[in-house]
Amino acid sequence: MKNITWKEHKKELLKDKAFKEELKKIEPEFDLARQIIQNRLKIGLTQSDLAKKASTNQVVISRLENAGANPSLELMERVASALGKKIKITLAKK
Repeated sequence: MKNITWKEHKKELLKDKAFKEELKKIEPEFDLARQIIQNRLKIGLTQSDLAKKASTNQVVISRLENAGANPSLELMERVASALGKKIKITLAKK
């Protein structure tokens, strides 16, 4: 069995139209998770620190960072504020 890199594997997967469509559906969740993680680490906060600042608990932050949550706008505003950011929502072409 030949070893391949994740990049090579992803390239192969993206040739599958159904896979590509499903990936596109969840892309916003993973983008949000990436932004939360990057901003949290940039200012040196742990998940627990961020949770306290956002008036929530560490489990909620963990779920957000693992794209395993369906957060309310109100929660996202608290998290953004705790990170020194604001929420910006835009509608884009499909």
